[in-house]
Amino acid sequence: MTLILLRGYLLVGLVVHKLIWEILKRRRSTERKTSLPVSVILVKAVKLTILAGIAVQTLVPDVLPITSDPVVIRIVGVAIYTAGLLVAISCRLQLGENWSDIETAKVLSHQAVVSNGIYRYIRHPIYVGDLLLLAGLELSLNSWLVAAVALMTPVVLWKAVCEERMLVETLPGYREYCNTTKRFVPFVI
Repeated sequence: MTLILLRGYLLVGLVVHKLIWEILKRRRSTERKTSLPVSVILVKAVKLTILAGIAVQTLVPDVLPITSDPVVIRIVGVAIYTAGLLVAISCRLQLGENWSDIETAKVLSHQAVVSNGIYRYIRHPIYVGDLLLLAGLELSLNSWLVAAVALMTPVVLWKAVCEERMLVETLPGYREYCNTTKRFVPFVI
């Protein structure tokens, strides 16, 4: 019964996360719609496929189990998952209209630097939150697929660095903001 509740919690968290992103994306429909390059469509399709796979993973027995007695690893995983979920969602709400998809990162016509809340300390809390969410989910599911999150982390961090280069060049005040905050971990990195 506890495992069913755990898996339900993980699945609901994923669904809520995705719903918030989609609802907030649609509220910003004032931006002119343009056709997306094939590469962006493919990346979005891969992301959606991975999300669907993770959702299915919450419904099936342990995939590539780490241990035969996963109580501690599940508790640690739920704590990391919850922290990541809360950080990602709260930071997405903080960004409001100042957000664009990772695949189509651009400076919006009305965009301003957000430097309050968690953004006062780090520049990419959504990326950090999403990575924590995924790592925590895989640990909660007692799965060695947590290694895939570790492999994905450098790619996400590289994307953040590329995004910063663009923002420094095109968003007024972003260079100064970079001088007062860390990229991923408050007071450290």
